[in-house]
Amino acid sequence: MGSDLKKESLKLHKELKGKLEIVSKRKVTKENLPLLYTPGVAASCMEIYHDRVKEYEYTGKQNTIAIVTDGSAVLGLGKIGPQAAMPVMEGKAILFKEFGGVNAIPICLDTYDTEEIIQTTKHIAPSFGGINLEDISSPRCFDIEKKLDEELDIPVFHDDQHGTAVVVYAGVINALKLVNKTSDRIKVVINGAGAAGIAIAEFLLKNKFNDIILCDSKGIVHHRRKEGMNQVKEKIARITNPRGQTGSLADALGGCELFIGVSVRDILSEEMISSMAKDPVLFTLANPDPEISPERAKKAGVKVIATGRSDYPNQVNNLLAFPGIFKGALGVRAGRITFEMKREASLAIASLVKRNDLKPGYFIPHATDRTVAEVVSDAVRFAYKKYGA
Repeated sequence: MGSDLKKESLKLHKELKGKLEIVSKRKVTKENLPLLYTPGVAASCMEIYHDRVKEYEYTGKQNTIAIVTDGSAVLGLGKIGPQAAMPVMEGKAILFKEFGGVNAIPICLDTYDTEEIIQTTKHIAPSFGGINLEDISSPRCFDIEKKLDEELDIPVFHDDQHGTAVVVYAGVINALKLVNKTSDRIKVVINGAGAAGIAIAEFLLKNKFNDIILCDSKGIVHHRRKEGMNQVKEKIARITNPRGQTGSLADALGGCELFIGVSVRDILSEEMISSMAKDPVLFTLANPDPEISPERAKKAGVKVIATGRSDYPNQVNNLLAFPGIFKGALGVRAGRITFEMKREASLAIASLVKRNDLKPGYFIPHATDRTVAEVVSDAVRFAYKKYGA
């Protein structure tokens, strides 16, 4: 972060004293006070008491979600805790509202205990139409999401996993068109086996990418490896790496057509790229600095590249996914967000870049394109009506 940007951001946050506020939909007057509050409010309370589904008619639950975090994996900042995570959660909330029209309340929990997070989220769930899990470290995030998805009757979505996977797949669809390659015939290497890397691998597998190798700081993830493994990595090892390859990231990259990095800066070298297949596609998504800079990648012969940064073309930004996904799911009162909803969201995002407009410098819609959320929302509604939830 540049010093000027840091100063301006601190100044703005101090001036605003928080980026959110609660605003009444009606100005309170002598005439409507009995309607908005007591005694009139008792009527809607009793309607909901007799039929709980009516809470969607008489309260804001139908368009309000909680953004739940423990501050254990915040952006590129790591385990900074719930208090320090609040500016990020407030920022997420304004994006939900600005782009999807969804009300979002930051909930920063003062615990890293998996079961406590699950139970606390379940206890607050009656106030919300959906739960967006945010910046919770791996592998705990997988258990938390799975348990909440099973036990709640409202959508639960871990954006670091599924939002990233949805946007990556959307970008990959279009990037492969530029190099005339298809999903079932390419070798994919994903570097980074945290929440995003695991979710991307699982999502691509379900979308007919059959040859995927996952790497982490210890090298290639495979079912015989012992070092640095956990339950989640052991599970993904059983369904990836079809040739049982071992070794380092450099070993994995030989003949690779698609590299997806959700890891650390400068881990990819020009020499590694030279070992890849002709016309490789790179998604170097480490923030704030990618696995290799676009300038170095282009010197190595790469034409099609995406990053996680807004100052380069083809930014992979979850903002393209989460506002529309929740808007669509809330709109149909879906009980969960399904694979089909996520797949249709990816296809919708990809479709916004028309075939005639595709080029190496433009194959993903810009993150601030305000048409995206509505298109994604429609796609989620379509998936719900066709496949259910």
